[in-house]
Amino acid sequence: MHAVPIKTLVLASTSPFRRELLQRLNVPFDTVSPEVDETPQAGESPEALVMRLSEAKARAGATQYRDALIIGSDQVAVCENDILGKPGNHENAQKQLARLAGHRVSFLTGLCLFDSRTQHSRVDLIPYHVTFRPLTAEQIERYLKAEQPYNCAGSFRSEGLGISLFESMDGEDPSALVGLPLIRLVSWLNEAGIAIP
Repeated sequence: MHAVPIKTLVLASTSPFRRELLQRLNVPFDTVSPEVDETPQAGESPEALVMRLSEAKARAGATQYRDALIIGSDQVAVCENDILGKPGNHENAQKQLARLAGHRVSFLTGLCLFDSRTQHSRVDLIPYHVTFRPLTAEQIERYLKAEQPYNCAGSFRSEGLGISLFESMDGEDPSALVGLPLIRLVSWLNEAGIAIP
């Protein structure tokens, strides 16, 4: 039995991974598809980018809800100061994983909780770091055929077989790696009157 939220809770994301994470909290929520231009601004750091986009997504999601708490989140993977996108296909994923092998990668997740009635937003950055083990071309190929993570930044799914690619993981909140930092979110939701658990 879960507490009845004071406000409607809305996830401004179409990501199945974020939806699955939010379902862990056992609170009802709606989802909306935020229409946001995700192009980085000139000179914008990866940290500033994800914080700006998480708030932009939450605000875009709020257009349909006058009195709700809207969750926005955005994530980038950074390796040697380069932002890594979603590979989109097998060939790009091969190249991405070959580059990441043996390197430390930072996953930067911006999180926003926006109150559409008061127009107040809370925004923060939650980093998580992964060190990839050295990988052979054969290991990369076997992994990609097994999991086909072409819509995942970094070309892996840490909640699946992707964990086998790692040497170590470091961060406050493992759910941040998947794209929705639940530890920070729960704290904010509790402060907003949504009791979890």
